[in-house]
Amino acid sequence: MIFKVYFQKNIKEVPVRENTKSLFIEGESVRDVRSKIADRGFNVEFVQEVKGAYLEYEKQNADYKVLEI
Repeated sequence: MIFKVYFQKNIKEVPVRENTKSLFIEGESVRDVRSKIADRGFNVEFVQEVKGAYLEYEKQNADYKVLEI
């Protein structure tokens, strides 16, 4: 499954909407995805499964890339 992770780059700063980044990662569950990126120091806001029409829409974006861990 593909998940979209919304995060802030610095875990020590207060989250600001304008600084929110996102990445795509393959995993079996939300817990699996969170464990894969735990060592990166991100302040994870939300992890969302992406499938169906939403996934097809995201694939059309030039920035779409699945992170390989």
